[in-house]
Amino acid sequence: MDIKRSGSQPSVKGPAEWFTGTVRIDSPFHGSEPARLGGATVTFEPGARTAWHTHPLGQMLIVTFGYGWVQRDGGPVEEIRAGDIVWFEPNEKHWHGATANTAMSHIAIAEAEDGKVVDWMEQVSDEQYVAGSRVA
Repeated sequence: MDIKRSGSQPSVKGPAEWFTGTVRIDSPFHGSEPARLGGATVTFEPGARTAWHTHPLGQMLIVTFGYGWVQRDGGPVEEIRAGDIVWFEPNEKHWHGATANTAMSHIAIAEAEDGKVVDWMEQVSDEQYVAGSRVA
């Protein structure tokens, strides 16, 4: 058994290559081999979001605070709120983040395949992001 105590790991800023805006990553976790499971709590300030990306074995988001948006490639921008659970299929291109005016936090969970958890792609354009304001 391994217990990671709350506050025992420092917060880190989300890298600009993967995020737009102010993003904080807390409490990263992963299982010991042979487990492939890992994740973290991610907090997005208003206007912040991920770049487009995929996960080889899919990704689950558990929204813990606030109000945000998610979108899969070719689909509409969807609202997410505290208590919602989002599942992205393996290799489904998508992004997620806060709305323009409200922060959002989620726990992101994914499995690694051959040591790889995510493939980062291009940034979400302002035009793509602003489309979310039409669902609010």
